[in-house]
Amino acid sequence: MAIYSQDELNELHQKFMDTVISDMMLDQAKALLKKHKDQGDYLLIITATNEFVTGPIAKYLGVDDLIASQCEKIDGKYTGKPCGIPSFQDGKITRLNEWLESNPMDLEGSYFYSDSHNDLPLLKMVSHPIVVDADETLTQYAKQQDWDIISLR
Repeated sequence: MAIYSQDELNELHQKFMDTVISDMMLDQAKALLKKHKDQGDYLLIITATNEFVTGPIAKYLGVDDLIASQCEKIDGKYTGKPCGIPSFQDGKITRLNEWLESNPMDLEGSYFYSDSHNDLPLLKMVSHPIVVDADETLTQYAKQQDWDIISLR
């Protein structure tokens, strides 16, 4: 069972946001998000990282929704165990399909940005797969598919 209360976890997370995440926020990435938002696009993050870490980041970025791996909570405290389907590789597809069933949207005209070959199943589903500062495996695949390759650094 977790040794920290929710208030303590929130405080630790805020320190993490202030000391680590805020310095990582690249101007080009913020501009890209703003461009999509200004176009009226719905912004959805799909990540394998757990929601405790990524939820406040998504909120900070002004993203509309988040699909992230879930952590088990019992009596309001994290147990350290995962729960549900992790949003990793094909799990991202499963979780996205579940999300699409519950939301009035589809993937027509959709964009997906990724840096990891682990996201190939999802990149293959969207209208506009875009590779960003990616690992070598994904970069080579993207070149073969003639996908856009960009850098935000």
